[in-house]
Amino acid sequence: MDELKLSLLILFALLALSAFFSMSETAMMASNRYRLRHLAKEGHRGAKLAVVLLDRTDRLLGTILIGNNLINTAAATLVSIVTIDLFGDDSLALGIATLLATFAILVFAEISPKIIGAAHADRLVLIFPYVLVPFQRIISPVIWFINLFANGLLSLLRLRPKQSQMQSKLTPEELHTLVMESRELIPPKHATILLNLFELSEVAVEDLMTPRGRIEFLDLEQPWDEVCKQIATSHHSRLPVCKESLDNLEGILPIRRLVGAFENDTVDEAILRDHIQPPYYIPAGTPVFAQLTFFQENRQRVGLVVDEYGEILGLITLEDIIEEIVGEFTTSLPGQTRRLAWDEDGTILLEGSRSLREINRHLGLSFSLDGPKTLNGLIIEHFQDIPENGVSLKVGQVAIEIVQTQDRSIKTARLYRPVPPQIH
Repeated sequence: MDELKLSLLILFALLALSAFFSMSETAMMASNRYRLRHLAKEGHRGAKLAVVLLDRTDRLLGTILIGNNLINTAAATLVSIVTIDLFGDDSLALGIATLLATFAILVFAEISPKIIGAAHADRLVLIFPYVLVPFQRIISPVIWFINLFANGLLSLLRLRPKQSQMQSKLTPEELHTLVMESRELIPPKHATILLNLFELSEVAVEDLMTPRGRIEFLDLEQPWDEVCKQIATSHHSRLPVCKESLDNLEGILPIRRLVGAFENDTVDEAILRDHIQPPYYIPAGTPVFAQLTFFQENRQRVGLVVDEYGEILGLITLEDIIEEIVGEFTTSLPGQTRRLAWDEDGTILLEGSRSLREINRHLGLSFSLDGPKTLNGLIIEHFQDIPENGVSLKVGQVAIEIVQTQDRSIKTARLYRPVPPQIH
């Protein structure tokens, strides 16, 4: 009877050790490796040991599986020996004992420990290395011998992964999803900036530029008094300078350098021309993130977007790109309603020059951005002509009414909020 009790105690001990290895395998594989590396950099010893183990996954799995299989085999053998001692060579008793042993191993040493390991992986992964590292050192010759055959088989089948493939890496899309799923752990403003950065690679300069029709420029053909008045009252720090139209562009004028001189009436046209800087042109289709780098390298803040024929399409500034990343600034130019929101009746009156990207973002719509970039362009593409006032159309689920047309373009249009489908 004493031998039976000792055998049961040994069996329970073996099941506990098997549970440890099963739990450690799941916890080590399910742990957050980026959190581990962060803790390791801060000096956490358990995290450092875990990082060392995870850097050689083949050795780690060899350590755990050798320990687990040895213990499970020992447990099964012990059950067989005890059964034979009690019932002799009775095949029925031996079969029942084998089934019970298998059940106990599955429940107490495999499934339950692995569930616990997966649920508390980030905490347990800091504890298990203190046991796994010494054990790995003790059986290192066995691990080397077994991995020699395992790696040879993988090499023969051309399935052996490279060391770089064994390290966990995230693609930009996976990082985007990670930020989206972790928004409750990140300050809202920080999360918004990170998400905007991920989306920046998909945005081109023409998506953010001020269209040509909305560019304020300084016409040197107008009377000098009008030139001085425009410079004194302009809300821009830089103005394109031209004669009559942007087709005759002469350069960019940094207004702040001349405001004080204009107030003292010490500036004439010759001095003004001396301050004009050469224009900086940007090819249409340039990614915004690349343009941000170009602005930095060329020490520019304003660029004119041109098409393949050199025609000016619009103007983009460094501030436009920064706003795309951090969000719109609280200040806006007089006369411009930067904040877009539906009215109480579910409609909104918009200028035709409004960008579709801005409309989508603020009104929760989903106009395609692959073609036209403005509301005016979207409507004209639909009709293939300039529509008359009062004409309506529907793009997707959004009804649009033409309110006013002017100079071969839509000046204002009214959008109607789409009604969500009702579920019966």
